[in-house]
Amino acid sequence: MATEKDYYELLEVQKTATNDEIKKSYHRLAMKYHPDRNPGDKNAETRFKEINEAYDVLKDEQKRVAYDRYGHHAFVNGGMGNGNPFSGFDFNFSGGFSDIFSDVFSEFMGGGRSKGNNDYAQDGADLRYNIEISLEEAFSGVEKEIKIPSTKECETCHGHGTADGKEAPICPHCNGSGKIRTQRGFMIVESYCPHCHGEGRLVKDACKTCKGEGVVPNEKTLKIKIPAGIEDNTRMRIPNEGQSGIRGGANGDLYVFVSVKEHKFFMRDGANLYVKVPISMTCAALGGTIEIPSINGEKIEIQVNSGTQSDQQKRISSQGMTVLRSEKRGDLFVKFRVETPTNLSQRQKELLEEFREISKDENCQPESKGFFEKIKDLFVA
Repeated sequence: MATEKDYYELLEVQKTATNDEIKKSYHRLAMKYHPDRNPGDKNAETRFKEINEAYDVLKDEQKRVAYDRYGHHAFVNGGMGNGNPFSGFDFNFSGGFSDIFSDVFSEFMGGGRSKGNNDYAQDGADLRYNIEISLEEAFSGVEKEIKIPSTKECETCHGHGTADGKEAPICPHCNGSGKIRTQRGFMIVESYCPHCHGEGRLVKDACKTCKGEGVVPNEKTLKIKIPAGIEDNTRMRIPNEGQSGIRGGANGDLYVFVSVKEHKFFMRDGANLYVKVPISMTCAALGGTIEIPSINGEKIEIQVNSGTQSDQQKRISSQGMTVLRSEKRGDLFVKFRVETPTNLSQRQKELLEEFREISKDENCQPESKGFFEKIKDLFVA
């Protein structure tokens, strides 16, 4: 006979765990091993069934007492007869599977939130909107007008979904609970009422405008403020701007996902900006001054030191991005790239040849001189 797994170990909690601790651990594990997150993984599917079985017992105070005292034997053979100490014992399954899945998977599976099967009202679903802004807009902040497909309460039936615009009558099949209980031996299984779809009320004559849904399609136009310093892939929550609730339920929320476009000149890392700037060979050798644009459109004057090498970097304080919810700014890092001249005129070539001749014994290029000093022994005589 296979060894039964300990329910507390399955839910990764101590035997003294509180109901809240058990529920929290169950939610975490259920999300981790849910089949939709682990397609084709039989081990994950098995584990998901085991933790649901464990939670179904430990979340119920009476069943938990029975399990703590008698272990798995409390539920053998339907708990009826055969010397089982719980013969004839009635466990209360209030909440059942509907509570488990509405608590854990309503958002994961994309469904709207509800107040529970005993409540006629249903909260609206959350919505997602993707928006792309420029790096300049991310620096300064921007207000955008967006249009989102949504729903609103049906004005014809006042959100009730009925032809007469009044509250639908209580479902006679589930007496308004939205749940149907079926007894299978010792076990009592709860499921959504198939007649009212778990709503507890039965719409017989549906509103022609909304087809009994209580809501109709609606495109909303909103103005949203994107703060200065916002980073790529940031999520903004706008309360109550999601889909409308049904029959008096609360509206869902709108989640705006902000992405920042790549810039043709600057690269961003947090609040800092990086830019590669080409400079002439003569500027690198003799030094000089160059001007580059800043992220806010102003000009920045940069002093190039004589003897500047390629990939040498200079830091310009407080010329980077705005720091979110702060008056501070990051820094700008300028990396120089020394450009070798091309398409030289005859005179330019003559001058460079002259420079090469007079530079052979000079210490003006120490790095290249040192390099060839190190490798001269590698050449075969």
